[in-house]
Parts: sequence; C-alpha cells; structure tokens
Amino acid sequence: MAAWTWRFEKADGTEVQPAVQPEEFTTQGDAESWVGEYWKPLADGGADQVTLFEDANKIYGPMSLHMEGAEDSEDASA
Repeated sequence: MAAWTWRFEKADGTEVQPAVQPEEFTTQGDAESWVGEYWKPLADGGADQVTLFEDANKIYGPMSLHMEGAEDSEDASA
C-alpha cells in the first residue's frame, strides 16, 4: 500500500519540522484534506510551502501555504 506524505519547507526549499505532526496517509485525498485543514498552523509554525509524495515519488509541489496575497508583490512592479 502506498504511503502519502508531505515535505514541509521554507521558501528556499530547506526542510523544516512541521508545527502540526502529520499522520501517514493512505490516499492522496486524505493527505490533501489534512493539509487543507492545518495549513494555517503549519504556516504560522514556520513552513512556507509543502510538497506531496507518494512513497518516494514526488506528486506535486512546492505549494505555498501563504494563500492570500502571495502574488501581490510581483504584480506591483508591472
């Protein structure tokens, strides 16, 4: 059975320990639901982004945990 896990990172890709310890997920949906529920405390705890893995295979990421205003600084220079 596949194990779905999150890697928690700073904006520069450095791995960090999450503020909320995740379980090992048995489906991608369970993993995504969990990060959807806990993204705020994870971000407040020092993680800037997450990457999803199925066993050792990267599925997607990094995905920012800073949901609001993440693009504002780039748009201002246009």
